[in-house]
Amino acid sequence: MEYKNMKNQEDQDDYDNNESPINGTVVIWGIASVAAAIFMITFNDSGMVLRAGFMAKFFAFVVGSILGFIGAMIGDAICRFARPDAVFTQGFSGLVFAKLFWILGPQLIGLVVGTLLGISLVLG
Repeated sequence: MEYKNMKNQEDQDDYDNNESPINGTVVIWGIASVAAAIFMITFNDSGMVLRAGFMAKFFAFVVGSILGFIGAMIGDAICRFARPDAVFTQGFSGLVFAKLFWILGPQLIGLVVGTLLGISLVLG
């Protein structure tokens, strides 16, 4: 009888998982991709952006945000796969640069490349 109650409790614990299915980094990179797309469309003085109408710019914003997010997630996967366990440098500034690169570098590169690719595909 006691084994049966423990088994039901274990099964119930599987359903009472209160953890969020969305990771915090996914939300942060999603917000960053939206902000990057807005920034890149708003402050761009090239002819293809200046000639474009509102709907073209809106569609470029949507596609740029999506591709920027995908690029950031690919960069995050590359960072998780290729991050070194130890970094050897000549000084403290080299160590800081190496640590900052492996924290944000691949994600930012993917974000910028994806956002620029999405905007240029729509407006180009």
